[in-house]
Amino acid sequence: MIIVMHKKATEKNIRTVTDKLEKEGFGTHIIRGVEKIVIGAIGDRKLIPSMGLELMDGVENIVPIMKPYKLVSREMKSEDSLIDIDGVKIGAGNFTVIAGPCAVESREQLLTTAAAVQSGGGTILRGGAFKPRTSPYSFQGLEQKGLEILAEAKAKTGLKVITEVIDSYSLDMALDYVDILQIGARNMQNFQLLRQAGKAGKPVMLKRGLSATIEEWLMAAEYIMSEGNYAVILCERGIRTYETATRNTLDISAVPLIKRLSHLPVVVDPSHATGDWQLVTPLAKASLAAGADGIMVEVHPNPMQAMCDGPQSLSLKKYQCMMQGLKPLAEVLGRAM
Repeated sequence: MIIVMHKKATEKNIRTVTDKLEKEGFGTHIIRGVEKIVIGAIGDRKLIPSMGLELMDGVENIVPIMKPYKLVSREMKSEDSLIDIDGVKIGAGNFTVIAGPCAVESREQLLTTAAAVQSGGGTILRGGAFKPRTSPYSFQGLEQKGLEILAEAKAKTGLKVITEVIDSYSLDMALDYVDILQIGARNMQNFQLLRQAGKAGKPVMLKRGLSATIEEWLMAAEYIMSEGNYAVILCERGIRTYETATRNTLDISAVPLIKRLSHLPVVVDPSHATGDWQLVTPLAKASLAAGADGIMVEVHPNPMQAMCDGPQSLSLKKYQCMMQGLKPLAEVLGRAM
């Protein structure tokens, strides 16, 4: 349920309403939109008629939310959410490019890639410091050393940085180094990790699970937001189907569908969706055309020598070509890059 406040409602009006709700056992979340302020109330709806909320100063309307996800829903917030990370904007019409290697392998590798990402027009550098792999014998990441290299790349280029966290240990370690925490597909329903990310005070990118439905994905985002963190970015990275020609099947329909159901920004990861660098650029363009708020692509100085995900990684030159192809399309669509 949401309580819509009048435009002229005072902070005192808002506090009085939230106090009354909390006294009756409701969890409250204040969402400040461009035009309206709404109070999300999570609790027993049967109590609402007897509370007289509609008669309280500053209250404009009371709207029930029938969906199981409340805070992420479009009913809770009618306009698109904008996540502003010190000037780097994700959502609300912007098309943000996140690029970098699957894993931080060395200082030289990451700094070379970061310079290329920045010169090509990307604004966020991705790089895995912790690598949850299918095989325990595969490269597992440089951990803290990798985080330190990411921080150095940020200092040298001005790019914001994102890395995947896989448990409490990696999350706590990453907080001092990165701007965005990524929750990977395998951990989409690791509810304890989602709650910890919600309490961490950093923007969170939540990837869709390997076989997750849209509702399951949005409910996972609800876990993060229920802890008071409203800076959540959704990432469509392909789902597992019967098809074997690609690594996964990119659900491009998820982009406009999420836009209809939720106010959260959604980006697309065509690298993991396909496992094939030759498909990354056309699907990046498709993502832009479908209304995505950005893309996350894998880029490596020498994909043939990459320690993980080489076949789906763009070379530095191919990354530049992709960016050159995206910019005129973004201009035609009226999107800011």
